[in-house]
Amino acid sequence: MGSENFSQDTLAEQLLELAIKSGAEAAEVYQSRSLSRPVFFEANRLKQIESSESDGTALRLWRDGRPGLTVAYGSVCPQTMVERALALSRFTIPESVDLVKNYQPNYPDIGKPVCLEVLVNWGKEAIALIRDVYPDVVCNSDWECDVETTRLSNTAGLDCYYTDTTLSSYMDAEWVKGDDFLSVADGQTQRDVLHPQKLANQILQRLNWSLNNVPPPMGRVPVLFTSKAADMLWGTVQAALNGKRILELASPWVERLGQQVMSSSLTLYQDPQAGPYSCPFDDEGIPTTGVVFIQNGILQNFYCDRTTGQKMGIKTTGNGFRPSFGSYPSPGLFNFLIQPGSTSLQKLIAQMDEGLIVDQMLGGGNGISGDFSINVDLGYRVKNGEIIGRVKDTMVAGNVYTVLKQLVALGSDADWNGSCYTPSLIVEGLSTIGKVY
Repeated sequence: MGSENFSQDTLAEQLLELAIKSGAEAAEVYQSRSLSRPVFFEANRLKQIESSESDGTALRLWRDGRPGLTVAYGSVCPQTMVERALALSRFTIPESVDLVKNYQPNYPDIGKPVCLEVLVNWGKEAIALIRDVYPDVVCNSDWECDVETTRLSNTAGLDCYYTDTTLSSYMDAEWVKGDDFLSVADGQTQRDVLHPQKLANQILQRLNWSLNNVPPPMGRVPVLFTSKAADMLWGTVQAALNGKRILELASPWVERLGQQVMSSSLTLYQDPQAGPYSCPFDDEGIPTTGVVFIQNGILQNFYCDRTTGQKMGIKTTGNGFRPSFGSYPSPGLFNFLIQPGSTSLQKLIAQMDEGLIVDQMLGGGNGISGDFSINVDLGYRVKNGEIIGRVKDTMVAGNVYTVLKQLVALGSDADWNGSCYTPSLIVEGLSTIGKVY
């Protein structure tokens, strides 16, 4: 399923033509088709192979300035969609119509699909590597190839589309030792190829660190968030960089452009060509672009869609994305990268005299305020630069904005967690409490 399927499909043209003939002054069509082929392993064995397809179409039109938005899945009757959108427009408030005009780029497909046999072999290889070392561990995993084609067209002359192929894996290794239950999870999202050996090694490392249970450190000690756990911190930062939050005066960084907002070691940016979450245009048809949000700790830019950008008096940053088919585009991030440091994870650990490593957690932040309190689902105690064991029944609390000003060290081990590319990092200023056995 490639982008050429959309270029040969006339549904969008039919919807746009019918909308104008029915009295609309403008219209746009957003289409998405996906083919997913997941392979599931349960209790160390191949359990199930699936293949699923989805096809969605969203029509937005304006009559007398009043918008009407309707969504359909699967087979679509153009006349019915247009009639529904027109009927809905009678109950909406008039708005200005501002569509992207007159450019019709044909973007090359991104990523390469792999066959089911390859996915199965990757899954078997990863499980075998783990169980060769720990035969009592029970592994559950899924390996998936997802192909999605997106097209956006409107009555102003826009017609752009591309096909995006991503590969992903997720593995959960469960280990029961008497009354003690341990679950270690990790995954990958990549273009073109997955790396089962890397995934297995990451899980094996966590299992090795968990051989002994030890009491947690108490009070305010340095905390190392692994690249997997650090994403919790960046979720709050992404919210603070949202142009809509700036307009609502909800972000703590209102009127802070050009000022120091975090450690000078931190540079945060988006790169439309980087990693498995790259995309050539947003859901408004605007080409995506590289943006530096924070450079050496100094706030440089916010991200916005066209409407938000106009209200802020700036251009869109190409970050207008639909939260769902039935939604208008709003500011969203598709690729968020934290520039890594030059210190390996092992060297980060070695420089901690007494501290805590957070690798998996339960709970999260408290929205844009930055306050958080998390239960450490999987964490380790460090003493004299070495991991001495796994901690249980431990909590960590603090404020994201505060700890990012108190950065101790930044790792070189950056990896993708969702659409966030982040390294491990050590921070201070967090409170640690736990149960001592």
